[in-house]
Amino acid sequence: MNKSEIQCGLDVSLAVIGGKWKPLVLYHLQDGPTRFSEIRRRIGGISEKVLIQQLRELVAMNVLVRHDHHQVPPVVDYALTPFGETLVEALVPLCEWGNRNRGQVAETLQQSSKVASM
Repeated sequence: MNKSEIQCGLDVSLAVIGGKWKPLVLYHLQDGPTRFSEIRRRIGGISEKVLIQQLRELVAMNVLVRHDHHQVPPVVDYALTPFGETLVEALVPLCEWGNRNRGQVAETLQQSSKVASM
C-alpha cells in the first residue's frame, strides 16, 4: 500500500504539528497575537533556539503569521492564520482527552520509571 492509499490523515497532520512543542505553541496562540517572549514564558522548558525553529516551521506551513512591528527594541508577535485556527480546533479534543486522563498517565509513567530503575 502506498501513501496515496492511506485513508487516515495523521501523516499529514503530524507533518505540520509533529514534535513536542508545536501543539503547545498553537495552544498558547489561540487567544490572539502573542509576543515571542510571552510564548516562551507560557511554555516553559523550551529553549529560545528551539522555539524560534518551531515558529519558523509553523510560519512556513501557513499555520502562523509573524508580525514585525519595526520598533526598537524589536517587537514581534505571532498569530494563527485561518488555516491554523482549523488545526487548533482539531487539537481541542486531544487536549480534552489529556485533561481527562492526566492522572492515569502520570501513574503509569511513575510505575514505568520505578521498573526501569530496578
